[in-house]
Amino acid sequence: MESVKQEKIVGIIGGMGPGATVDLMARLIRLTPALDDADHVRCIVDNNPKVPSRIKALIEGGGGSPVPELQDMARRLEAWGADFLAMPCNTAHYYFQDIQDAVTIPMLNLIQITVREVLKQQPGIVKVGILGSTAMQLTGLYQRAFSAIGAEVVYPEPSAQDRIMAAIKDIKKGRMDQAAAALDAAVTSLESQGARAVVVACTELSLLPFASSLPHYDAADILAREIIRVCKWQD
Repeated sequence: MESVKQEKIVGIIGGMGPGATVDLMARLIRLTPALDDADHVRCIVDNNPKVPSRIKALIEGGGGSPVPELQDMARRLEAWGADFLAMPCNTAHYYFQDIQDAVTIPMLNLIQITVREVLKQQPGIVKVGILGSTAMQLTGLYQRAFSAIGAEVVYPEPSAQDRIMAAIKDIKKGRMDQAAAALDAAVTSLESQGARAVVVACTELSLLPFASSLPHYDAADILAREIIRVCKWQD
């Protein structure tokens, strides 16, 4: 008799921000082929908005390090039965290795899987626009990953990037209507710099509608699809 394959359980390191974590779970539900409850993926979620600010730590140089809290969350999720981890926050992937070193289960790397998807859809792409927090620029996470495949990364011009940062804060406050215009201005800036695709590299910005003729890759959507693949179909 053929054995039934055991689905994996994902542990989600969430709360950065809370809305982005709920959005990821909604994407998992929407994207999973399901006829009944049992067809959906099992998630163990720590939606913890008390993680010290990544913006303060990486940009402003103040506040406590988020590493101890992130490591504690990862350990708890492992202890609660998660088979692997995922974290719907691009900026927090600056601490990816610190988190991975704290557990024995694997963790999906959002930066790597997003770059892999861009390359799969647009082989040979030479210039990619990044929409994310200013901390993403300072850490160079996407810049290094795309440079490894020979692609250049561009960011919104300073005034447009300032508006993006304000938009991210507005989204965390629930002021979605004020954030959409900032996203449009940033996309226009990336287009003017010759970007051939846009990566939505902030899971807060993933909550906004994207209107552009450029191909765009939403890291939150890519993460959701990868979680489903690993839970259900990974060899």
